[in-house]
Amino acid sequence: MSILFSILLATIAAGLISITIAATLSFKFLSAIVENMVSFSVGILLATAFLHSLPEAFEAPGVSPTTLFSFLLAGILFFFVLEKIALLRHNHHHEGDGHDHHHGHDAENAGKSGWMILVGDGLHNFVDGILIAAAFIANPGVGILTAIAIIAHEIPQEIGNFMVLLNAGFSKIRALIYNSICGLLSTIGGIVGYLYLDDSAKLIPYLMVFASSNFIYIAVSDLMPQMHRRFQLKESMKQIVLILLGVALVLSLSFVA
Repeated sequence: MSILFSILLATIAAGLISITIAATLSFKFLSAIVENMVSFSVGILLATAFLHSLPEAFEAPGVSPTTLFSFLLAGILFFFVLEKIALLRHNHHHEGDGHDHHHGHDAENAGKSGWMILVGDGLHNFVDGILIAAAFIANPGVGILTAIAIIAHEIPQEIGNFMVLLNAGFSKIRALIYNSICGLLSTIGGIVGYLYLDDSAKLIPYLMVFASSNFIYIAVSDLMPQMHRRFQLKESMKQIVLILLGVALVLSLSFVA
C-alpha cells in the first residue's frame, strides 16, 4: 500500500469517524437541550484552543512566541471584522422587511455566528491532515496512531461545533453537511502535506494559532454573552458546571490519545 493511499484513507476515516460519533451524540442526546449545551460548547472550544492547539503551536521548534501572539491577535480582530461585515450586510438586507421583528432582530441572529466556526474547524482539519501525512511519511505505524489520536481529540470539538451550529439556527442536516465538508479539508491537508511536507510543516503553528483565535472569539464574543442573559443563580451554576465538563472532556480524551 502506497504512503499517499494510506494518508488518504487515514484522513478520510479520521474525518468520518469523528463527525459520525459527534453527530450521533449531538443529535440523539444533546439537540433537545441545545440551549444548555452552549455552556458545554464554550468549555470545549476554550479547552481545545488553550490546552491543545496553542501549546502545540508554541512548542514547535523555531517559532517566535511574539509572532504567534501577533497571529492570535490578528485572528481575533479578523473574525471581529468578518462578523461585523456579516452583521451590517444582514441588517441592510433584512431590517424593515415588513415582518414583526424588533429592531436588531436579524442582526442578533446573524451574530450567533454559527457559520464562522466552520472557518476555524476547516483550518484545524487541514492542519490535522498535514500532521497525519508527516507521521505516515516518518513511519506508517506512527501514522495510524496519529490518526487515532486526532479522532479522539476531534470528537469533543465536533460536538462543540454541532452545538454552536444548532444554536445558530442550522438544521441538523445542514449542520451535518457543512461539518462534513470541513472534515474533507483534512484529506486536502494530507495531500498538501505529502507533496509539500517541508513547506507546509512550517505553516502548522501559524494555522493552529489562527484556528484557535476563531474558537476563542466565538466562545467569548458570541456564546458567553448569550449565557449572561440567563443570570439566575441556578442557571449560572449550571453554566459553570457545563463549562467545566466541556474542559474535562477535552482533557480526558487528550490523556487517552
